[in-house]
Amino acid sequence: MVEKKDDSFELFDLRAEVVAPEGGPIYCGAKVGDYFELRGEMLHLPPGQGISIYSLASVLPLLAAKQRPTHRNDWMTTDAEVACPDPNCSSRLRITRLGLRRFSHAQTTAVPLDGD
Repeated sequence: MVEKKDDSFELFDLRAEVVAPEGGPIYCGAKVGDYFELRGEMLHLPPGQGISIYSLASVLPLLAAKQRPTHRNDWMTTDAEVACPDPNCSSRLRITRLGLRRFSHAQTTAVPLDGD
């Protein structure tokens, strides 16, 4: 019998939630408390809620890095808020790491691991 090699890895599920100072102007269409979650590569929004493509574009480049475990001294571990790209908008998206989710290399890509 051939022993199956463990090809698993873990990523954090993330929540990006709109925060803003009380009374601060918001021009991107968001409301404080609006959010989306990232589970693996899938983005999930609550029913009936949208997100500005410009706000999404500002946070997208950071999400893959925030999903991965990082060194405790790495700024990616500690820094969690991304400003709205409109300089007149006071909103930010606060990225919070939720639980870890396990994935299989073989189920996420056709490229084999070295030695397979």
